[in-house]
Amino acid sequence: MAKDISANMTEFGEGTVFEGELSFTDTLIISGKFSGTIEATGDLQINKGAECDVSGIKAKSVVVYGKVEGDIDGRDRVELCKGCSVRGDIKTSALRIADNVEFDGSVSMVDSPADCYDKLFLSASDEFKKALVMKTN
Repeated sequence: MAKDISANMTEFGEGTVFEGELSFTDTLIISGKFSGTIEATGDLQINKGAECDVSGIKAKSVVVYGKVEGDIDGRDRVELCKGCSVRGDIKTSALRIADNVEFDGSVSMVDSPADCYDKLFLSASDEFKKALVMKTN
């Protein structure tokens, strides 16, 4: 995950055990244990040795080095790093899976919000331009 020093970053350390609902807008790094639900507009990183038992994760991007039990929805991207374990379904617009990853689930690839915008608005403009060219010829 690229580091942006201007953004806020929070880390749950190795000794942290947290249960409940999480929401955040910047970056969260989990190095301990978490159980519950994550619904965020920011980036999530689950470090090596961390354990997350979730009913669902929704975040801008999700990078997993540790263990996740539950579904992951990474709007922009999901990255499963070497040695991680994921048991659950993944929904994302970009997926990277390293070697030596334990993954049990299904993957749904979706268009990124930018791609959807382009398809909705640019294609109509292109069709309109073609229609104009046909009428002028």
